Amino acid sequence: MPLDGSAFGLADIHAVAAAADRYAAAVKQAVRAQVAVDGKFDRKRLDAEQHVVHGLAWIATYAETLRQVADWAERLCAEGKFGEVERLLSEILVGEYAAQLIGGVPMTQTEIIRPGDFGLAPEAGLAPYVAFGGQAARARLAVLLRAAQGKATLEETGLEHEFELIRDQFRKFADDKVVPYAHEWHLKDELIPLSVLEEMGALGVFGLTIPEEYGGSGLGKTAMCVVSEELSRGYIGVGSLGTRSEIAAELILIGGTAEQKAQWLPGIAAAEILPTAVFTEPNTGSDLGSLRTRAVKEGDHYFVTGNKTWITHAARADVMTLLVRTDPATTDFRGLSMFLAPKQRGDDATPFPTPGMTGGEIEVLGYRGMKEYEIGFDGFRVPAANLLGGVEGQGFKHLMATFESARIQTAARAVGVAQSALEYGLKYALDRKQFGAEIFAFPRVSNKLVMMAVEIMAARQLTYFSARQKDSGKRCDLEAGMAKLLAARVAWSAADNALQIHGGNGFALEYPISRVLCDARILNIFEGAGEIQAQVIARRLLEDGAN
Repeated sequence: MPLDGSAFGLADIHAVAAAADRYAAAVKQAVRAQVAVDGKFDRKRLDAEQHVVHGLAWIATYAETLRQVADWAERLCAEGKFGEVERLLSEILVGEYAAQLIGGVPMTQTEIIRPGDFGLAPEAGLAPYVAFGGQAARARLAVLLRAAQGKATLEETGLEHEFELIRDQFRKFADDKVVPYAHEWHLKDELIPLSVLEEMGALGVFGLTIPEEYGGSGLGKTAMCVVSEELSRGYIGVGSLGTRSEIAAELILIGGTAEQKAQWLPGIAAAEILPTAVFTEPNTGSDLGSLRTRAVKEGDHYFVTGNKTWITHAARADVMTLLVRTDPATTDFRGLSMFLAPKQRGDDATPFPTPGMTGGEIEVLGYRGMKEYEIGFDGFRVPAANLLGGVEGQGFKHLMATFESARIQTAARAVGVAQSALEYGLKYALDRKQFGAEIFAFPRVSNKLVMMAVEIMAARQLTYFSARQKDSGKRCDLEAGMAKLLAARVAWSAADNALQIHGGNGFALEYPISRVLCDARILNIFEGAGEIQAQVIARRLLEDGAN
């Protein structure tokens, strides 16, 4: 409760969300004035003013997060489910985010964006709420957090009952078939066993969003979020296995011919065909328009020459969604095409047995269950019938159409990793005794766990909102980007603080939290690095006037 002893309720959450919206609107106008020349955005100014441009993305993300938490709370109130846990989570979030919006929002550990950076005074409507969610509220939530051990989520998620049934099913699978073995897979840098993939296939993971007519479950992105969250809570590698199939299936559904859909989708849904995404090249990073790998048509085949890097699960995959340049006269995205390129399944001894392909593993800190590879193509042959959609030059368009789903799924994975960190940190804090007491009893320990729970709730609601937008057929690149931006930061913060709770033991490889920390770090890099994601969000806000 705040210092003056007043009550906290739904009206307060809506009031803070409205104040954050006003601040975000003022920030947008201030940034627009800084980066426009004669009413048009100047790319050089956008780059030169990255601090405030990216700051706009973060301020808008906070505003959207508070809005979605307010809507979540309102739905729960209508259902009679807005209990003490939900009230405390909301109160602490409101107090913390109001304070940050006034005093400075952390874009990274060393980059803080403040109202003065935009030439603005703090939003007055936020000031009354900084006092909310203080130590008394945090101490009470700590008691409830301890009592709720073993519950799938601390709070009522606001999802329909069918999604909670899906959560229960995949939480049990993760607890039984993933959690006991994940750390050994990580330490030995082993591929996730095929038997686990087969069980996931039987549960419908790989055909979750594929229409029933092609052998899938025909579910939407909200279901995908729940499944990804729970599997990633067990091990991010397992949660990410579904991403390969999700991306491939969406590419085929969006751009494939009727014959390509019939040929590939049933096998992907049944886990008989394992796909991998082959997009990134050395020295290109996020600049996909500058890809140089080429495909030249000769008769009924294309022959591919070039190099790719950071290809996940490449050796064991059966088909590649392969982005290459088919028009040598172009130097941008207009000459790119997507192929469904079959390959032989490899193993550790012979990762790339297919003629025209070579490659090697990239050793990584975490995210190890599928392995990362560099691949070289030299006269690699792809049937012309496997050009996605049968028309050249559509590759970039096809890929862009998948970004919403990919970022929603990445946000869900991040929520799962954060939840894993919370659970490991809580268990250790209750088991570890120091100075005659559980270390959970010390506020600097329990406060860390409380803030994990608070921000996990917020990131979860923002992620579910973006999924609902996608399921309803609405454009959601902005919301998906915001969910990914926030959830990646929340996952890293949770993993870092959970390791801190472990003390020296957290630095020991034998403790799973060391793996969770390594796994969490990748989330702010792939599917759009945090800086790129902030740039994309800000440009969208500035260009189309969205709030």
